[in-house]
Amino acid sequence: MKILHICAKDDWQQATARGEYLADSLENEGFIHCSRSEQVEKVANSFYVGLPGLVLLHIDADRLTAEVKWEAADGDEFPHIYGPINLDAVVEIEEFEPGEDGLFKYPS
Repeated sequence: MKILHICAKDDWQQATARGEYLADSLENEGFIHCSRSEQVEKVANSFYVGLPGLVLLHIDADRLTAEVKWEAADGDEFPHIYGPINLDAVVEIEEFEPGEDGLFKYPS
C-alpha cells in the first residue's frame, strides 16, 4: 500500500545524505505523520498554506522497516510510522508547491 508524507525538500536532501528520513514529529510525538492520497490536500491546506519548497514522499508501506499504525484523528484514520523511513521504501518524490492563492491541490 502506498502512503504519502509531506516534507521540505531540504529535509529530504538531508535524509538522502544520512541514509534515512527523520521528521521532527518522530522525536516530539513518537511517529511520522502520513496520509492516504485522498487526505493529502486537506492536510496540506491545514498545515502548509503558502509554504513553498515541499515534496511529497510516496512510500511503499510494505517496504518500511518501521511499524505503521493506522490511528484516528479528525474523524478519519491516518497512517503513522513509528520509526525512521528507510530510503528504499520511498518509491517516488513529487514536487508539491502551493498555487498562487497559497492553497494546495492534489493531484495537481
